[in-house]
Amino acid sequence: MVLKEAGFDIGPILAGAGVVGLAVGFGAQNLVRDLVAGMFILLENQVRINDVAIINGTGGLVEQINLRTIVLRGLDGTVHIFPNGAINTLSNMTHEFSYYVFDVGVAYKEDTDRVVEVLRELGEEMMQDEKYKPLILAPLEILGVDKFGDSAVIIKARFKTLPVQQWTVGREMNRRIKKRFDELGIEMPFPHRSIYWGEASKPFAIRSEQDRNELKALIREVLAEQSWQAKSTQPTPSRTENQERK
Repeated sequence: MVLKEAGFDIGPILAGAGVVGLAVGFGAQNLVRDLVAGMFILLENQVRINDVAIINGTGGLVEQINLRTIVLRGLDGTVHIFPNGAINTLSNMTHEFSYYVFDVGVAYKEDTDRVVEVLRELGEEMMQDEKYKPLILAPLEILGVDKFGDSAVIIKARFKTLPVQQWTVGREMNRRIKKRFDELGIEMPFPHRSIYWGEASKPFAIRSEQDRNELKALIREVLAEQSWQAKSTQPTPSRTENQERK
């Protein structure tokens, strides 16, 4: 009232204050939502630093957790920052233990029982390896023939490992599978593509004057034969027509 009596128009001031208050209210609402979500994430131990997680479809190593945000670093080094209140799905790939799943494809002609036995032997070798034994929590679990693909039979298996160590164990196992299959002649089919580098047919080439003369003679023969056939197909005049002409 004092400002109004002093001659100031307080309408714009009140409108501006309302806009600012509305913006602060929305900001505070989002902040409160992030803080509440962050509190539950920490209390429930859903994810920890150095876990590998997938948040809203984006995966990476958890580098930072606080009440407001979670920070992931992708495999290519990209840093992703997620407000806790905006997290719809959170998948922890390394909580307590991890699995590496193998989809081993072999040709239809191969004996699947033999392939399973080879995989089992390789799993036992991994368990006895001093370098990889401490990373593996359980023997290789062979789940069996999983499906029939377009060109391969898929056999599924998996290793249970320490958190974050599934890729180390899995890559070594893949290397050994490829090497052993090559040694035993077990075929691992893959798509083939045939590429034909063709060209349009070229015109008949006349290489010499003799070829030119032979071509001309051939054309004359063809034309003469066509002319003779045309004449032979013409109707013969009847006797009445001949008398009328006379």
